[in-house]
Amino acid sequence: MPPAWPATLAEARPGSRAPSVRLPGARQAALGVARQRLVIGLLAFCALILLLGARLVELAVAAPPAARAHAAAAPARADIIDRNGVVLATSYRAMALGVRPHDVIGDREALALAIHAILPRRPLEAIRAALHHDAPFTFIARRVMPDEAEALRALGQPALVLEREPERLYPHGALAAHLLGFTGIDGEGAMGVERAFEERLTDPRRSSEPLVLSIDARVQQVLESELARQKERQSAEAAAGVVMDAETGEVLALASLPAFDANAPGGLAGLPSHMNRITLGVYELGSTLKPLTVAMGMEAGTIRSLAETYPTSGLRVGRHSIRDLHPKGRPLTVPEVLIFSSNVGTAKMAEALGAERQRMFLRRLGLLDPVPIEILEKGRTLHPSEASWGLASLLTIGFGHGIAVTPLHLASAYATLVNGGVHHPATILRRPAGRAVPGERVFSEEVSAAARAMLRVAVTEGTGRRADAPGYRVGGKTGTAEKPRPGGGYDRGRNITTFAGAFPMDAPRYVVVVMLDDPRGDPEAGGGRTAGATIAPAFRNVVLRIAPVLGVRPDPAREPDLSMIAGLYQERRR
Repeated sequence: MPPAWPATLAEARPGSRAPSVRLPGARQAALGVARQRLVIGLLAFCALILLLGARLVELAVAAPPAARAHAAAAPARADIIDRNGVVLATSYRAMALGVRPHDVIGDREALALAIHAILPRRPLEAIRAALHHDAPFTFIARRVMPDEAEALRALGQPALVLEREPERLYPHGALAAHLLGFTGIDGEGAMGVERAFEERLTDPRRSSEPLVLSIDARVQQVLESELARQKERQSAEAAAGVVMDAETGEVLALASLPAFDANAPGGLAGLPSHMNRITLGVYELGSTLKPLTVAMGMEAGTIRSLAETYPTSGLRVGRHSIRDLHPKGRPLTVPEVLIFSSNVGTAKMAEALGAERQRMFLRRLGLLDPVPIEILEKGRTLHPSEASWGLASLLTIGFGHGIAVTPLHLASAYATLVNGGVHHPATILRRPAGRAVPGERVFSEEVSAAARAMLRVAVTEGTGRRADAPGYRVGGKTGTAEKPRPGGGYDRGRNITTFAGAFPMDAPRYVVVVMLDDPRGDPEAGGGRTAGATIAPAFRNVVLRIAPVLGVRPDPAREPDLSMIAGLYQERRR
């Protein structure tokens, strides 16, 4: 009988391990399992990628436009600097707090109180409204500081979103706010330079190149501070002023009060504080236009000699009469008409000039069209149509009534009057040094020289005595005009007071125009409400402070040439 074989190898060798036995097809089966696992892993990875992609699409497409706009990187915005390189506007990356209202976890009221405790400048009602908003996403606050952002993160509320967004910063706050303007929530310019130069400021090719303005921040600060002081002293409704380079038309300072902080403008342009009274407001500027009438008559030849005299007794035009505020009771020479601010004498000069030539000169001076400045907030001058420009209009416009212009119009016209007679368009951009400045001759050198002499004496002997700045040879003219009533006519109790002048009058370089809207009078200064009492002192203070900054040195021994008008005026009564 054959021997019985062991059932297993283990039985044959007690304690030994059974060897691995490869059965046919086992290798192929293992490879199949590995392939299955690899495919499953790849599918899971692809599903994760698709899920992430879907979420990105949801954020980009399903999110509200505001969230998408601020999630995307805004174009870089160039800095704005003054003529000396001082930064007036720049950009930085700020933090903004947003919320997904539908994802808020917990008590919304408690969350609103916690956010308000961290951001007390944000009204509690605004925070509550954002937390209960129907939109998938809305902003709660902008310009969140780093320490505030950390405190908000510590709240542990998953519905709150802190994200970076571009922000515009105005380092000097309210300085030149009406000129610079500001940017809106969407980051686009909403006013002033920011609005007018939107394309230039956001051009990627020039974003690293600052926009250089003609403004001098030092002069701007002086003008604003002196106007604010005088506005308060006179309890005036508003104030405005401009400083211009008479040789180039460059605006060195432009101020309008009340002002606003460009970092927190308080909404879109349109608030009363946003009103730019220098370029947008139009006013009857009264007797400040009389020197222009005198120059027009001299240039046209209707004033043949400065020794000519003009009657100052009352003048009637239809139902209206023209009188002098302080009649001298005798005929006045040409310089005296200007020095003593005679309405009747100036009206007679305008009558001799005629309406056609008056319109021609006013148009060449730019007084019949919007001022050609780069910003978009510009007022349209108010004047009679050609068909209605009759005798009454001719005479009243001659002494500064019946036509309303901006203070910038007046500054540009005065620059033409004193710089030798050439009109240069006003600009807020710095002109390249050494390059010819465009201009059109309006008055001859001789007429300009005579005007300078008369304006100087109008300050030393006439209504502008309080504007004189010792050593700086100031020349200029006061202007007091009654404010029009909304329903027609004029309000005798409310005035626009203006002083327009230049310095130094022996070689005029700078024009200054300052204005008060409805001054009530300073009791400590006698309570007078004319331009000589209310605004001329502000002109004086501005000149005394900006002249050293601009390199004009005082010289009490110097005076402009007054020989051409010597003996043609009598010294004021003391």
